[in-house]
Amino acid sequence: MRAVSYSQFGPAHDVLALEQVATPTPGPGEVLVRLAFSGVNPSDAKARAGGRPGVTKPPFDRIIPHSDGAGVIEAVGDGVDRARIGARVWIWNGQWQRACGTAAEYIALPDAQAVRLPDAVSLETGATLGIPGLTACQTVFGGGDVAGKPLLISGGAGAVGHNAVQLAAWAGAEVIATCSATGMDRVRNAGAAHVFDYADPDLAAKIMEATGGKGVARAIEVEFGANAALLAQVMAPLGTIAAYGSGKDMAPALPFGPYLFKALKIDITLIYILPWPERQAIITKLHEALERGALTPAIGAQYPLEACAEAQDAVMTPGRAGAVLLDLG
Repeated sequence: MRAVSYSQFGPAHDVLALEQVATPTPGPGEVLVRLAFSGVNPSDAKARAGGRPGVTKPPFDRIIPHSDGAGVIEAVGDGVDRARIGARVWIWNGQWQRACGTAAEYIALPDAQAVRLPDAVSLETGATLGIPGLTACQTVFGGGDVAGKPLLISGGAGAVGHNAVQLAAWAGAEVIATCSATGMDRVRNAGAAHVFDYADPDLAAKIMEATGGKGVARAIEVEFGANAALLAQVMAPLGTIAAYGSGKDMAPALPFGPYLFKALKIDITLIYILPWPERQAIITKLHEALERGALTPAIGAQYPLEACAEAQDAVMTPGRAGAVLLDLG
């Protein structure tokens, strides 16, 4: 089969190589999926570049990147119901702690990591669900019902943020979102009641005004370090900050006093290690939103497999409007 892989860290165009490798065989408890699309995420590009803290060399001799994808089950290993053959599925954790991800024509992986795709949902959309979809769903619903609550979603134009705006609006939350000036209409169209430029010097005052002075009950935060001081100002007492990223400041200084006297909770989400019962619940919620037409994940660009380097560069480019996919057809 064709696959893209790397054996050392470095720039995408320097280390990613298209090659022919053996098609995997599903082992006991596994399925073999012929992939139609591979989802490209910032975490894939950061891992290839050697950007994970404390990791000085690739954990495997050769890595086929990407954790997300969608396709059709072609074969199953021992212990897996043969009725799964022919099922359209989406993939989660394809390359998490494994050498072989979805930047290939096939992937063999544990049965549970190939989730049946609802009939009305396209394979393209399926390839966006593993990281952007589940992260958005968990950060919005991980603390329970959000109906009637003011939610702040930072980076509302990003892949996770745009999904989160749609999910929170569907659930009846009062959605306040921040984004760049160029993304404001798009975020508003996704369901945000209030949209502010994240660079606005009066941002804190405008967020508080939008909540009627009560503050935000739950914040979905992509840049925790950069926004820690802002959050101290705009969170309501006993509020929760559901943080899933802090790329601009990985060692933030926390204004502990305001956090303490509001008794704020920091709920860090790393979707790769979400326990199975919580993951099942979030998958069910995600499918419900998709089937009801409440969620339409945006796809910003598609590339052929041989342009994997361009795709990884694109996913790290600020201002993109939606997920980046590899088309394996």
